[in-house]
Amino acid sequence: MDFKRGDRVEISSKEEGFVGSYYSATILAKLAPTNELWVEYETLCQEEDEKKLLREIVDVKNVRPFPPEVKLSEYSLLDKVDAYDNDGWWVGRISAVLDDSMYYVYFESSRDEIAYPADKLRIHQEFDKGKWSVTNHKWS
Repeated sequence: MDFKRGDRVEISSKEEGFVGSYYSATILAKLAPTNELWVEYETLCQEEDEKKLLREIVDVKNVRPFPPEVKLSEYSLLDKVDAYDNDGWWVGRISAVLDDSMYYVYFESSRDEIAYPADKLRIHQEFDKGKWSVTNHKWS
C-alpha cells in the first residue's frame, strides 16, 4: 500500500493488552528508505503533555487505510464487530442482543464481555491485497 502525507489510517497495536485494537491516525511523513511512517493519532495523547496528540513512528505493516463506513440497522448474534472503547476500535463478536440498540460483545483476546450501544459498534472489516472485505457473518 502506498500511503502519503495526510492520509487517514488505522494503526493496529501488537502490544500486550492491546492486541486486536486499532487507532485512528493521520500520516505526517513517510520515512524513506525504511518501511516506517510518522503518524499523529486522533485520540491518543502524549504521556508528558495530555493536551498534545501522540506522534510516533510505526511500521507500515501495522497500518491500514481508514475503513469505509458500512451502514447497518442492527447486528446479529456472533457478528464480528469492532467496538469503540478506550480511544480505539477493539475486535470482538456479538455475544448477546439486549435490544435493537444494545449489544454484548465478547473479546477473545481478553475474555471480557461488555455491553455497548449500537453507535459504539461497527461491522468488522479486513484489508487484504488492497481490498476491504466484511468478515461479518458468524464464523469468518
